[in-house]
Amino acid sequence: MVPAVTRTYGRIRDPGVILNIVMPDMPETNDPESWHRYFAMEYNNRAWDLSVRARTAGEDLEMLDAAHASALHWNAIGTELNRMRAMMLLAEVHALLGLAESATAYAEQMRSYFLEHDTPDWEIAFTHAIHAHAACVAGDIAIHRDSHSKALLALGAIADDEDRRIVQQTFDQVPPP
Repeated sequence: MVPAVTRTYGRIRDPGVILNIVMPDMPETNDPESWHRYFAMEYNNRAWDLSVRARTAGEDLEMLDAAHASALHWNAIGTELNRMRAMMLLAEVHALLGLAESATAYAEQMRSYFLEHDTPDWEIAFTHAIHAHAACVAGDIAIHRDSHSKALLALGAIADDEDRRIVQQTFDQVPPP
């Protein structure tokens, strides 16, 4: 049995512990949609956790698999926003692994979406940081420089300190131009 936790945006609270993830409640039904949502969130959390720390080769593969698994589950039941956030994760993971062509394709698609919609400050910063990362891996110096600069500005504009700290972890993975 999974212990009950109190949810907060972007993290969970358990007595005396704050983590930077939201742990989904395990479904209590056989409803496929509930299970898709559960696994989408589980794999999303795992891939993001792996993306911001030193990894072994095995963990690189786990991160890639988790990002794709999350996207698969969000594609089955998620909203357009869920699917674009999954694409954002795919762009970052592919960039981290040096997969320039796919990282760029994912980054361009998610960037178009987030810049054309009403997007929170933290997500704009993520968008520019990950777009810069994909451009760096692809060797596109001008786009890397432009998106990196936009990411720095957006990072400074994040109102919430905790949101800024979380985005900073991803931004720290992006090589400077």
